[in-house]
Amino acid sequence: MKNRLAEVSALGQSPWYDTIARDQIQQGTFQRLIEQDAIVGVTSNPSLFQKAMTTGSAYDEQFRDLAAQQLDALSIYQIMANQDIQNVLAIFRPVYDRTHGIDGYVSLEVSPLLAYETQKTIDEAKQLWAHLHQPNLCIKIPGIAQGIPALEACIAEGINVNVTLIFSLAAYEQVILAYLSGLEKLAASGTKPLHQVASVASFFISRVDTLVDHLLEEKIAATVDVKQQQQMRLLKGKAAIANAKLAYQLYRSYFVAGPKSERFKLLQAQGAQVQRPLWASTGTKNPAYRDVVYVEELIGSQTVNTMPPTTIVAFQDHGRVAATVEQGVAAAQQVMLDLDRVGIAMTEVTDQLEKEGVATFKTAFEDLLQKLDDKRRALAQQQANKGDQSAEKAAQSDGHSGEVAGANISSSMTAAENLAKS
Repeated sequence: MKNRLAEVSALGQSPWYDTIARDQIQQGTFQRLIEQDAIVGVTSNPSLFQKAMTTGSAYDEQFRDLAAQQLDALSIYQIMANQDIQNVLAIFRPVYDRTHGIDGYVSLEVSPLLAYETQKTIDEAKQLWAHLHQPNLCIKIPGIAQGIPALEACIAEGINVNVTLIFSLAAYEQVILAYLSGLEKLAASGTKPLHQVASVASFFISRVDTLVDHLLEEKIAATVDVKQQQQMRLLKGKAAIANAKLAYQLYRSYFVAGPKSERFKLLQAQGAQVQRPLWASTGTKNPAYRDVVYVEELIGSQTVNTMPPTTIVAFQDHGRVAATVEQGVAAAQQVMLDLDRVGIAMTEVTDQLEKEGVATFKTAFEDLLQKLDDKRRALAQQQANKGDQSAEKAAQSDGHSGEVAGANISSSMTAAENLAKS
């Protein structure tokens, strides 16, 4: 069978797997992905853990053990999630070693409840890094205003970072600058060789089309001008890929060629790695679009594409492999101009998506904790009920024994009285 993802790897893009679940660890899924699908990394997020931990029975045994220790829901989640991450880190460590630290990474997100608190994000990132203590761990930090200083601080400490929830070129540029500043601080401190620190910038794709297409539909419905309607229809499904192609050009300007790249070149001479763009949210949500379009259109050197299981299967089956991320850059710029012309402000779009992204992960995490807490309480109640039933049975047994003993004593006394009379 043709291994299309191996061909993608040959073009310089690293395919990663955007799912983590204990049953997949137990079934050997990750090892098969490495061997059969050229997968060289894994990403997780609160929504994925929510789905994994609240369906099926893979976590039940450990959950019961932890609940019996009177741990709260957050502690139970952390222990179970950390165990999953530890296991997957071990599976991908040979990939990390084989690629000399380019790939083999497994990402774990700081609590989304801390997204808008910079210092708490830094503190949790340090705790996770120290606890899991593996060189192929990536700590996920949101690429929002409060996350940018946390990124810089973590890189300066030698902590690998996956910067998540990037939607706009402006935010992406701030992420790049923070990465460079962090590397410069690390180089000045001399506490860790620069080549041992890695970072990826997760630029979200399909969500952009979902929102822009919705806005275009509203505008199409609001106008009677047939020509304008047609122009707007032609823009549907174009924004996300155009946005990503322009992001890749921004990456090149800072890390590959041009005046802005001089800053990184000095760090590269000391061993620093580029901060690769990672295409996230690449599963196609609109059934009207090709199911692998967000893979096919964004293949290129020094990039990562993290894909959900269905997208991996689909691409291996019928994906088209070509170096595409640098094709159609002028057309991508024109798409942005055309969107602005019809009244779609991309800054407003990306601001909304950023807020929604943080809120979605926060809601998923809160829902997960609530479900774990409900389950913990239900187990505690079951144990209490069993205890009550055992006590009741014991009491009944004691009562019956007392009755028997009383009857025996009465019988003995009657026998003694009869003997005395005789």
